[in-house]
Amino acid sequence: MSQSVEEQYHSRENRFQSAIKLQKADRVCVASLAVHYYFTRLAGISNKEAMTDHDKRFEAWKKGVQALDLDLAPPTLPVPSSKQWDIMGVTQFKWPGNQLDDNVAFQFVEGEYLLQDEYDEFLSDPADFTVRKLWPRISSAMAPVAKMPPLHWLSGGGQLTAFLGALCGKPRFVELLEKLIELGKATNESNASVIKYITDMAGLGYPIPYIAATVAPFDYVSDFLRGMKGSMLDMFRAPDKLLAAVDFFTPMAIESSVKLAKVTGNTGIFIPMHRGAGGFMSDQQFEKFYWPSTKKLFLALIEEGLTPMPFFEGDFNPRLKYLAELPKGKIAGHFDIVDRKMTKKILGDTMVFWGNIPATLMAVGTPEQVRDDVKELIDIFGDNGGLIIDVSTGIPDEAKPENVAAMVETAFEYGIY
Repeated sequence: MSQSVEEQYHSRENRFQSAIKLQKADRVCVASLAVHYYFTRLAGISNKEAMTDHDKRFEAWKKGVQALDLDLAPPTLPVPSSKQWDIMGVTQFKWPGNQLDDNVAFQFVEGEYLLQDEYDEFLSDPADFTVRKLWPRISSAMAPVAKMPPLHWLSGGGQLTAFLGALCGKPRFVELLEKLIELGKATNESNASVIKYITDMAGLGYPIPYIAATVAPFDYVSDFLRGMKGSMLDMFRAPDKLLAAVDFFTPMAIESSVKLAKVTGNTGIFIPMHRGAGGFMSDQQFEKFYWPSTKKLFLALIEEGLTPMPFFEGDFNPRLKYLAELPKGKIAGHFDIVDRKMTKKILGDTMVFWGNIPATLMAVGTPEQVRDDVKELIDIFGDNGGLIIDVSTGIPDEAKPENVAAMVETAFEYGIY
């Protein structure tokens, strides 16, 4: 990097880090937690193509970031590669070009992939259950492994050649192995594009907020295993087993994100908070099933020198009192729906306020309305520097370009400290 670009990089990074620490930099920071298809739509690229041609997608992102001069480049995680899903016949997602039109956003298919009467089996041997039962349920390519002998038969290693030889000699497993090789090649291709994008953006003077991600332990169970209906019923019908599963996923959520952060050198950890919002459970249930493990996750990441970046999706007004228990200036909380003045009163000296500009305003409002909203945020939260300007969900696909420009320009002009 030339010296001038390097200075720009550190200036942008400093704005972001200063805001997290509740300190003033030169002006308010403008950074998006997530971009899905906004920049590619502007470039005339379909959602289907955006999920398969990574280089084309990232080129559109680079041009979009430079045109707006955002402080951070959008992270890559929010738009996964659909090639891997297609290869493995994944049924846990639908995506453009696969059950969806080419310009529809990808969707998660929630379901009870772990039945309530299977908790004991899962908890007694999570790896075996995942490989032989869960994987075949969410991937048609993995169907052959459902007939494998239990993995604990391999304990001690004495059965290695006989076990693997018997498997790999069967035609369906040969087909699976071929798919896994194809999966590996597609993953390497996708990862190379991601690395190039991050490197290119750094070379242009733009940091990226996070690379690693994890999930709140309750959400591991609710999102991927039991579904919302199942996990909500479990709070009444099988509370001890639900808590045992949450406890199982807590160290895994910590360990996996810490390891990836150390590999990449980026200290941000994205954490979508799916079931933590008001409306999913009462305060009493939140205190029992959701908050203890989530708080433990936050504190463990902070102890490792990392920055949790939770996305508080939905209405988090009922949860603000719990967030006030967290260490000051250590967490980059991105807010969707909250009362701004109440949040300032409760969390103003604890956590940066990131986001909250309504996605609907960006899609159907006027530039003047956007400017007024940005000014309101700066007036409320800008006194101690603890503010990062963004839309409640990150820049929405349907945002009007003039509204996105108004958001950025107002922050630049009105947000000088």
